[in-house]
Amino acid sequence: MVAIALVLVAAVLAAWLVAGAIGPGLFHRHMAEAEKSPGTVVEHAESAFASASAVTLAVALFAAVLTALVVSTVLARRVGASLGSLSSAAANVAAGRFDVRLAQPHIGSEFDDLADAFNAMATRLDHDEMLRRRLMADVAHELRTPVATISAYVDALEDGVEDLTPQTVGVLHAQTARLARLAADLAAVTQAESSGLRLDLQFVAPARMVEASVAAARSRADEAGVTLTATVEPGLPVLRIDPDRVGQVLGNLLDNAIRHTPRPGRVTVSVRRLGSFVRFAVEDTGEGISTEHLPHVFERFYRVDTARDRAHGGSGIGLAIARALVHAHGGTIFAHSAGPGLGTRFDVDLPV
Repeated sequence: MVAIALVLVAAVLAAWLVAGAIGPGLFHRHMAEAEKSPGTVVEHAESAFASASAVTLAVALFAAVLTALVVSTVLARRVGASLGSLSSAAANVAAGRFDVRLAQPHIGSEFDDLADAFNAMATRLDHDEMLRRRLMADVAHELRTPVATISAYVDALEDGVEDLTPQTVGVLHAQTARLARLAADLAAVTQAESSGLRLDLQFVAPARMVEASVAAARSRADEAGVTLTATVEPGLPVLRIDPDRVGQVLGNLLDNAIRHTPRPGRVTVSVRRLGSFVRFAVEDTGEGISTEHLPHVFERFYRVDTARDRAHGGSGIGLAIARALVHAHGGTIFAHSAGPGLGTRFDVDLPV
């Protein structure tokens, strides 16, 4: 609308300027010539006015149309250039080049918003592509070690180099269990992140969830030399949740905390009311997380220490599963840490 108004204003202004520039001169010249011609003053004035008006109107309209065409051409080229840049950038994204970005054309808020939305989409696609590549690389790495170990032991058994001793059977069981655990984790995170996840919602007391999770993790904490304690705020409201899914979230957080807390460490589970939410917190005195890693800890296969042994670091999917299940309940999950060696706290907020 602003562009159309600009074209109209330019045309009217051009017509007015041209008419003002040539109209009086033409009228004066006709009147001067009429003095030497027969006829009354009125007749001469009418003739001069009609002649001057016709010429002035023709020239003014021509100037107005020419100005409107010039202004329209300039605006159309700006709009066309913006759409051309968008088309070219979209073609690059379709070809797999997600690093392209659009500059704001500044020809209207709609075009600027479109450029911002495209840039946000390209950034998200670039991030997802990076995660996909890392996912494929990590899955390949996770599979390579147990498959190679099983293959080597099977070859050794066939060649008679290795006997089927309890130790050999234990190694084979451990590697197959590792493969099964990876497959189960991948299936769990895929199901948790899908829109078709089914929740068996029930009214459950938060204290019950904490007690069950702590009881399940007690033996692992004792083996790791970690003190496990629980704190429950009295008078908490019941929650409408899937107890199995929320138990899975707390179990993953407790496993993660126990795994990364050296002895003699401490892991604390607490639950309290926080406005319209109930907050479950799992806090440890373990290794801690650097600030630059905190935004990424819930991504699949993301590990803070890439040199850490995978058996110690886990599959890297537990926190991704936890985040997906919490979001499915309409809640949020956050990670907090003051830095390496200063422990970590995970907060899970579920709506009342």
